[in-house]
Amino acid sequence: MRNISIRAEGGRAIPIVVPPVDEVGAHERADFFTKRSVKKESKLNALYLALSMCDLTSLEGADTVGRIRQMCAKAKYPVPPEMFAALTAGQSFEPIPTVAAVCVYPSLVPTAVEALRGSGIGIASVATAFPSGQAPLSAKLDDTHFAVESGATEIDMVISRGEFLSGHYQAVFDEIVAIKKACGEAHLKVILETGELGSYDRVRLASEIAMEAGADFIKTSTGKVQPAATLPVTLVMLQAISDFYQRTGKKIGMKPAGGIRTAKQAIHYLCMVNETMGADWLTPDLFRFGASALVNDLLKQIFKEATGRYYYDKAFSLD
Repeated sequence: MRNISIRAEGGRAIPIVVPPVDEVGAHERADFFTKRSVKKESKLNALYLALSMCDLTSLEGADTVGRIRQMCAKAKYPVPPEMFAALTAGQSFEPIPTVAAVCVYPSLVPTAVEALRGSGIGIASVATAFPSGQAPLSAKLDDTHFAVESGATEIDMVISRGEFLSGHYQAVFDEIVAIKKACGEAHLKVILETGELGSYDRVRLASEIAMEAGADFIKTSTGKVQPAATLPVTLVMLQAISDFYQRTGKKIGMKPAGGIRTAKQAIHYLCMVNETMGADWLTPDLFRFGASALVNDLLKQIFKEATGRYYYDKAFSLD
């Protein structure tokens, strides 16, 4: 058992007790969810749910206004017209859900705001010197203020892994607290970059610090570092969320990001969330997928479940 103490504003001590993570047990338990199957009559509902939990993301240096507008169009209307016509031909078919949010760099938030106005789709923006986090706090705060003032409803920040790995936990906590203040009404997702933390014990500790500092979500990865999201690391973070909820009554969201590409994988994650956290967490308000590549496979599988045949791959945009 590891015990550390963090000081909140005003000097109040926050004890953080971190139980050791059984790595072998975490892998065995996570592997168990890959053997779960969903009954055919429930599979379509699971695919719809997973699609509604996706954050459609473009975070490249080559991003342009046109590319973000195209991505936002897909966020609002995920299904090509020909596919929708085939789905609805001669049958009553529930409308395809939109994704939960789009995620862009701060400079492109105004473009997303304009393109998504009135849609109800969230607008997330990475901030705090994403993906490295290597910038002064003043720059990170400016980054966050700009994104929020431009219309972002969610901020995805990265923790300072160098500070964390150096054992400067108070600095990590203080930075998250400051960014949370800068978010105002926007929700804060705290990215741990689990692939750089080195152990599940560190992942558990980083999760606890982020939640105590005010995170609305904790997120595995930027998607720029491998390994990114995995079932075992997500399980460790979900258990931290569960324990935090039992202790405080506060529900924290979870977002695995990077490497989730197939509907089959997504359903494994949904099974894990349901059995670890309960049905309350099976909502976009508390669980998200950060995996743009996943959206197209979900659409393919929805079409297959509804019609019995697969849709043409290249009919889908790649955004």
